[in-house]
Amino acid sequence: MASSLLCLVFVFVLISCSDYFASSINATVLDGLLPNGNFEQGPKPSDLKGTVIKGKYSLPKWVKKGLVEYISGGPQPGGFFFAVPRGVHAIRLGNEASVHQYVRVKKGSYYSLTFSATRTCALDEVLGVSASNDSADLPIQTLYSSNGGDTYAWAFEASSQIAKVAFHNPGKEEDPECGPLLDAIAIKEMAPLPKPIGNMVKNGDFEIGPHVFKNFSTGVLLLPHAHDYITPLPGWIIESLKPIKYIDSTHFFVPSRSFAVELVGGRESAIAQIIRTVQDQFYLLTFKIGDAKNGCNGPMLVEAFAAKDTIKVSYESKGKGGFTSASLKFKAISDRTRLTFWSSYYHNTVDFSHMCGPVLDDVRVVPLH
Repeated sequence: MASSLLCLVFVFVLISCSDYFASSINATVLDGLLPNGNFEQGPKPSDLKGTVIKGKYSLPKWVKKGLVEYISGGPQPGGFFFAVPRGVHAIRLGNEASVHQYVRVKKGSYYSLTFSATRTCALDEVLGVSASNDSADLPIQTLYSSNGGDTYAWAFEASSQIAKVAFHNPGKEEDPECGPLLDAIAIKEMAPLPKPIGNMVKNGDFEIGPHVFKNFSTGVLLLPHAHDYITPLPGWIIESLKPIKYIDSTHFFVPSRSFAVELVGGRESAIAQIIRTVQDQFYLLTFKIGDAKNGCNGPMLVEAFAAKDTIKVSYESKGKGGFTSASLKFKAISDRTRLTFWSSYYHNTVDFSHMCGPVLDDVRVVPLH
């Protein structure tokens, strides 16, 4: 009797822990794709009913719940066309469906997730993302690229040495097969910001940011965030209704070094930082604006604010790359000064395929003696 009871307990433990052991033992590189993060390892043919994945553990390295489809890029039944620009396959999350895996991390460290997500049916689709004790529902109704390549980044703090990384469709559409398309999921450990030398602005050159896919990039969208301590762009606050875009010099024109930000949402896309200052001391703010060589043509205007001072900087974009430098002398009115930048105009690419805007880079503040 005791032996039988022991066996039952052992079986129960195996079942209750199966989610963990199904995906957690695969340690991940902390600046690159998650295990099977691009979903190119697909279910066995016997685990598919059409495009629907049947088994809970049928998608390699992932655990799925609810209706999850395994999608191949191209024309779909019902007249749909799904672009999968980073490979061949992706997954689609149906009503209340989710996928997750466990990742080995360092407790107390900050991480960012970079992932491709595109709505497929409804205009108000939302993608839920969670890791450790952090979670968010990300609106993905606005399309910022014309080829299905919208990429987002989201950050979290590791509360233990194992983080459950999950993606969830919280919506309930009339068509249960509707839902966001998910592809190319990467993770990056966010290094502590170095102490600024010769510049009071933290990460003013935007060189510390989320993982950027090397082979294909339309930029990485950073959604509004009211704080600067858990963010894919350390030191900065995205304090507006629309995201900003993190861009790299491999796929865009960048005024300085390797990375910059593009203000893609006009006055609804603002970025800010609070720096330490000395009241009544004068400072000099300098920065560069330009265009990303992505077909964003026309007159651009960036407004910058520091304490009670402001400057408007014009730039005539030809859409082929280039920049201009600007400076603003300001007087601190307290021991904290907020620097804010936004684009005064709304822009679209010349083919009206998606929103775009001026590039901001190389933000510096130095005291004037």
